[in-house]
Amino acid sequence: MKSASATIRDVAQVAEVSVASVSRALNGHSSVHPDTRARVLAAAKALGYVPHAGARSLSLARSHAIGVVLPDLHGEFFSEIVRGMDREVGARGYHLLLSNMHADAELAAQAMRSMRGRVDGLIVMAPQLDAEGLREALPGGVPAVLVNSLDGAGRAGFRIANAEGIATVVAHLAATGRRRLVHVGGPAGNIDARERCEGFLTAMAHHAPDIEPVVIEGDFREDSGAAAVAMLRARGVAFDGIVAANDMMALGVLAALREQGLSVPGDVAVTGFDDIPLARYLGLTTMRVPLAEMGARAVARLIDALQGGTLTPDTQVVATDLVIRTTTEALTS
Repeated sequence: MKSASATIRDVAQVAEVSVASVSRALNGHSSVHPDTRARVLAAAKALGYVPHAGARSLSLARSHAIGVVLPDLHGEFFSEIVRGMDREVGARGYHLLLSNMHADAELAAQAMRSMRGRVDGLIVMAPQLDAEGLREALPGGVPAVLVNSLDGAGRAGFRIANAEGIATVVAHLAATGRRRLVHVGGPAGNIDARERCEGFLTAMAHHAPDIEPVVIEGDFREDSGAAAVAMLRARGVAFDGIVAANDMMALGVLAALREQGLSVPGDVAVTGFDDIPLARYLGLTTMRVPLAEMGARAVARLIDALQGGTLTPDTQVVATDLVIRTTTEALTS
């Protein structure tokens, strides 16, 4: 049973370990045996214990810190979002505390709990967690804004118009004469990847109903884009366009196609999603997501609430724009 007054000693007693073991487990020390860590986390969850609970008794003074929990810190996608957040917190007299959950649900919950008592509010990007997992992981009493996370957790949020964006890409490629399209998607458990794949399949059913669409799962990293091309070539799949679920995979696709002697866009058109800075230098056609702006808006919405505003539990959709560059010129024949 959860208790608002649960202490670290209570967790230790329920988990049948020492207080020191509880501390090490909750702080992610590698020396803790997996079974011990699992018992500690289960006990902490059952009791409703959160680290730094003592900070709640200090005073009502604000830390002027915003906690940001991200699935990864690698790549321009996340750096652009953080850039927008940092710009906004600086202008509002706050600062950021960043935490990386490594796309792991257990680490996500641990990262959110560790912020309790250290920050005034949270911004969480957890596209791999379902609504129930989010509700359980988010610490009670801490204002939070979700970014690219599932609806239904009862919190304010921002989401990218994923399906609409991919549908626009497919329509553009169809207009240039391409019909045999391949979608290189993201991880199956990721909400952005899932929505972009669904958008691709729906658009293909409209623009090329007589052609079986091809989908290859990637991981949003450059190497998986290159691996997708190798797989397509090994299987002898005929294709004239590749719709990557993000720009990093599209860059891997471009490199692999050129290594195999295929011209872009002559033989194969390539598109991405996000419009990270690197995409602009490589002439990649993509869906532009205002990443920095989205990060800034999330911070502004949270700080406005901290300063007396209302944090309504609704999700605002962030629109995307098609940016046409050299990787999708029209076919000449």
